[in-house]
Amino acid sequence: MEKLVVDLQKISVCIQENIILRDINLQVKDNEFVFITGAVGTGKTSLLRTLYSDLKITNGNATVLGYDLKNIKNKDIPYLRRQIGIVFQDFKLLPDRNVADNLKFVLAATDWSDKNKIDSKIDEILTQLDITQLKYKMPYEMSGGEQQCVTIARALLNSPCLVLADEPTANLDETNVQKILTIFTTVAQQNSAVIFATHNLEIVNKLNYKSYKIENKQIN
Repeated sequence: MEKLVVDLQKISVCIQENIILRDINLQVKDNEFVFITGAVGTGKTSLLRTLYSDLKITNGNATVLGYDLKNIKNKDIPYLRRQIGIVFQDFKLLPDRNVADNLKFVLAATDWSDKNKIDSKIDEILTQLDITQLKYKMPYEMSGGEQQCVTIARALLNSPCLVLADEPTANLDETNVQKILTIFTTVAQQNSAVIFATHNLEIVNKLNYKSYKIENKQIN
Protein backbone atom coordinates (compact mmCIF):
# COMPACT_ATOMS: atom_id res chain seq x y z
CA MET A 1 0.00 0.00 0.00
CA GLU A 2 1.38 3.39 -0.98
CA LYS A 3 2.01 5.84 1.81
CA LEU A 4 2.45 9.60 1.88
CA VAL A 5 6.09 10.61 2.19
CA VAL A 6 5.28 14.33 2.00
CA ASP A 7 2.02 15.91 3.11
CA LEU A 8 1.84 19.71 3.06
CA GLN A 9 -1.47 21.38 3.87
CA LYS A 10 -1.82 25.12 3.35
CA ILE A 11 1.68 25.90 4.61
CA SER A 12 3.37 29.28 4.42
CA VAL A 13 7.12 29.91 4.55
CA CYS A 14 8.78 33.18 5.53
CA ILE A 15 12.39 34.33 5.46
CA GLN A 16 13.05 37.34 7.69
CA GLU A 17 9.33 38.13 7.76
CA ASN A 18 9.10 38.06 3.96
CA ILE A 19 6.55 35.56 2.68
CA ILE A 20 8.28 33.24 0.20
CA LEU A 21 5.51 30.67 -0.19
CA ARG A 22 1.89 30.70 0.93
CA ASP A 23 -1.04 28.26 1.02
CA ILE A 24 1.08 25.43 -0.36
CA ASN A 25 -0.56 22.02 -0.72
CA LEU A 26 1.59 19.10 -1.84
CA GLN A 27 1.29 15.35 -1.38
CA VAL A 28 3.96 12.93 -2.58
CA LYS A 29 3.77 9.14 -2.21
CA ASP A 30 6.58 6.64 -1.99
CA ASN A 31 7.79 5.50 -5.42
CA GLU A 32 6.53 8.77 -6.91
CA PHE A 33 8.55 11.09 -9.15
CA VAL A 34 7.34 14.69 -8.98
CA PHE A 35 8.61 17.76 -10.79
CA ILE A 36 8.54 21.21 -9.19
CA THR A 37 8.83 23.85 -11.89
CA GLY A 38 8.97 27.62 -11.93
CA ALA A 39 11.20 30.44 -13.00
CA VAL A 40 14.44 31.21 -11.18
CA GLY A 41 13.68 32.90 -7.86
CA THR A 42 10.10 31.69 -7.49
CA GLY A 43 10.77 29.59 -4.39
CA LYS A 44 11.68 26.09 -5.59
CA THR A 45 14.77 25.92 -3.40
CA SER A 46 12.85 27.34 -0.45
CA LEU A 47 10.26 24.60 -0.81
CA LEU A 48 12.95 21.92 -0.76
CA ARG A 49 14.64 23.54 2.25
CA THR A 50 11.32 23.40 4.06
CA LEU A 51 11.06 19.65 3.46
CA TYR A 52 14.30 18.94 5.32
CA SER A 53 13.45 21.45 8.05
CA ASP A 54 15.99 24.09 7.08
CA LEU A 55 13.18 26.64 6.82
CA LYS A 56 10.29 26.68 9.28
CA ILE A 57 6.66 26.80 8.28
CA THR A 58 4.55 29.60 9.74
CA ASN A 59 1.06 28.37 8.91
CA GLY A 60 -0.64 25.13 8.02
CA ASN A 61 0.57 21.60 8.66
CA ALA A 62 3.46 19.63 7.21
CA THR A 63 4.52 16.02 7.63
CA VAL A 64 7.63 14.56 5.98
CA LEU A 65 8.53 10.90 6.53
CA GLY A 66 6.34 10.87 9.60
CA TYR A 67 7.89 13.98 11.19
CA ASP A 68 5.66 16.94 12.03
CA LEU A 69 7.69 19.85 10.65
CA LYS A 70 5.73 22.44 12.58
CA ASN A 71 6.65 20.88 15.92
CA ILE A 72 9.84 18.97 15.16
CA LYS A 73 12.50 19.20 17.87
CA ASN A 74 16.03 20.25 16.96
CA LYS A 75 17.40 16.92 18.19
CA ASP A 76 15.15 15.06 15.72
CA ILE A 77 16.12 17.03 12.61
CA PRO A 78 19.32 15.00 11.94
CA TYR A 79 17.27 11.79 12.02
CA LEU A 80 14.84 13.22 9.47
CA ARG A 81 17.72 14.27 7.22
CA ARG A 82 19.33 10.84 7.39
CA GLN A 83 16.34 9.54 5.43
CA ILE A 84 16.62 12.26 2.78
CA GLY A 85 19.11 12.49 -0.07
CA ILE A 86 19.71 16.12 -1.04
CA VAL A 87 21.21 17.24 -4.34
CA PHE A 88 22.31 20.81 -3.73
CA GLN A 89 22.45 23.29 -6.57
CA ASP A 90 25.79 24.65 -5.33
CA PHE A 91 27.31 21.18 -4.70
CA LYS A 92 28.49 21.75 -1.09
CA LEU A 93 31.42 19.35 -1.51
CA LEU A 94 34.17 19.54 1.10
CA PRO A 95 36.93 21.42 -0.78
CA ASP A 96 39.87 19.85 1.08
CA ARG A 97 38.90 16.22 0.35
CA ASN A 98 38.80 14.10 -2.77
CA VAL A 99 35.60 12.45 -4.00
CA ALA A 100 36.12 9.21 -2.07
CA ASP A 101 36.75 11.10 1.16
CA ASN A 102 33.71 13.33 0.58
CA LEU A 103 31.58 10.20 0.33
CA LYS A 104 33.30 8.52 3.30
CA PHE A 105 32.45 11.58 5.39
CA VAL A 106 28.75 11.13 4.68
CA LEU A 107 28.78 7.43 5.51
CA ALA A 108 30.75 7.97 8.71
CA ALA A 109 28.27 10.65 9.77
CA THR A 110 25.44 8.13 9.37
CA ASP A 111 27.07 5.45 11.52
CA TRP A 112 28.85 3.37 8.90
CA SER A 113 31.99 1.96 10.53
CA ASP A 114 33.09 -1.11 8.54
CA LYS A 115 35.86 0.08 6.20
CA ASN A 116 35.27 -2.67 3.65
CA LYS A 117 31.54 -1.97 3.48
CA ILE A 118 32.23 1.77 3.14
CA ASP A 119 34.68 1.21 0.28
CA SER A 120 32.29 -1.22 -1.41
CA LYS A 121 29.36 1.20 -1.17
CA ILE A 122 31.40 4.07 -2.61
CA ASP A 123 32.56 1.93 -5.54
CA GLU A 124 28.96 0.79 -6.10
CA ILE A 125 27.52 4.30 -6.31
CA LEU A 126 30.38 5.65 -8.47
CA THR A 127 29.88 2.75 -10.86
CA GLN A 128 26.12 3.33 -10.95
CA LEU A 129 26.70 6.91 -12.06
CA ASP A 130 29.61 5.95 -14.33
CA ILE A 131 32.04 8.31 -12.59
CA THR A 132 34.63 5.91 -11.15
CA GLN A 133 37.35 7.97 -12.82
CA LEU A 134 36.57 10.82 -10.39
CA LYS A 135 37.15 8.79 -7.23
CA TYR A 136 40.41 10.46 -6.23
CA LYS A 137 39.87 13.88 -7.76
CA MET A 138 39.60 17.03 -5.66
CA PRO A 139 36.59 19.31 -6.20
CA TYR A 140 38.75 22.02 -7.78
CA GLU A 141 39.98 19.50 -10.35
CA MET A 142 36.48 18.79 -11.64
CA SER A 143 34.10 20.60 -13.95
CA GLY A 144 30.74 21.83 -12.72
CA GLY A 145 29.04 18.86 -14.37
CA GLU A 146 31.42 16.40 -12.70
CA GLN A 147 30.85 18.00 -9.30
CA GLN A 148 27.11 17.76 -9.87
CA CYS A 149 27.40 14.02 -10.56
CA VAL A 150 29.37 13.58 -7.32
CA THR A 151 26.69 15.52 -5.47
CA ILE A 152 24.08 13.13 -6.83
CA ALA A 153 26.23 10.16 -5.78
CA ARG A 154 26.44 11.58 -2.28
CA ALA A 155 22.66 12.02 -2.11
CA LEU A 156 22.02 8.39 -3.09
CA LEU A 157 24.62 6.77 -0.81
CA ASN A 158 22.24 5.76 1.98
CA SER A 159 19.35 4.61 -0.24
CA PRO A 160 17.15 7.46 1.04
CA CYS A 161 13.37 7.28 1.34
CA LEU A 162 13.10 10.74 -0.22
CA VAL A 163 15.40 12.43 -2.74
CA LEU A 164 15.28 16.21 -3.13
CA ALA A 165 17.04 17.38 -6.28
CA ASP A 166 17.56 21.12 -6.77
CA GLU A 167 18.28 21.80 -10.46
CA PRO A 168 20.40 18.61 -10.68
CA THR A 169 20.89 18.85 -14.46
CA ALA A 170 21.76 22.54 -14.63
CA ASN A 171 25.48 21.91 -15.21
CA LEU A 172 25.21 18.83 -17.42
CA ASP A 173 25.39 18.28 -21.17
CA GLU A 174 22.55 16.51 -22.97
CA THR A 175 24.09 13.05 -22.68
CA ASN A 176 24.55 13.36 -18.94
CA VAL A 177 21.09 14.90 -18.51
CA GLN A 178 19.56 11.74 -19.97
CA LYS A 179 21.74 9.55 -17.76
CA ILE A 180 20.76 11.43 -14.62
CA LEU A 181 17.05 11.36 -15.48
CA THR A 182 17.31 7.59 -15.95
CA ILE A 183 19.02 7.23 -12.58
CA PHE A 184 16.36 9.27 -10.77
CA THR A 185 13.62 7.29 -12.51
CA THR A 186 15.22 4.06 -11.30
CA VAL A 187 15.53 5.47 -7.78
CA ALA A 188 11.80 6.26 -7.76
CA GLN A 189 11.05 2.70 -8.81
CA GLN A 190 13.09 1.35 -5.89
CA ASN A 191 10.92 2.61 -3.02
CA SER A 192 12.17 6.21 -2.93
CA ALA A 193 10.16 9.32 -3.67
CA VAL A 194 11.88 11.89 -5.90
CA ILE A 195 11.11 15.61 -5.92
CA PHE A 196 12.97 17.18 -8.81
CA ALA A 197 13.04 20.99 -8.97
CA THR A 198 13.85 22.53 -12.34
CA HIS A 199 13.10 25.52 -14.53
CA ASN A 200 13.83 23.43 -17.64
CA LEU A 201 10.43 22.56 -19.07
CA GLU A 202 12.03 20.54 -21.87
CA ILE A 203 13.06 17.97 -19.27
CA VAL A 204 9.58 17.94 -17.72
CA ASN A 205 7.90 17.45 -21.09
CA LYS A 206 10.08 14.45 -21.89
CA LEU A 207 8.81 12.47 -18.93
CA ASN A 208 5.20 11.76 -18.11
CA TYR A 209 5.42 12.52 -14.39
CA LYS A 210 3.27 14.66 -12.16
CA SER A 211 4.44 18.27 -12.11
CA TYR A 212 3.62 21.35 -10.05
CA LYS A 213 4.44 24.94 -10.89
CA ILE A 214 5.38 27.61 -8.35
CA GLU A 215 4.14 31.01 -9.40
CA ASN A 216 3.18 34.08 -7.39
CA LYS A 217 4.32 32.32 -4.19
CA GLN A 218 1.80 29.52 -4.71
CA ILE A 219 1.88 26.07 -6.24
CA ASN A 220 -0.40 24.78 -8.97
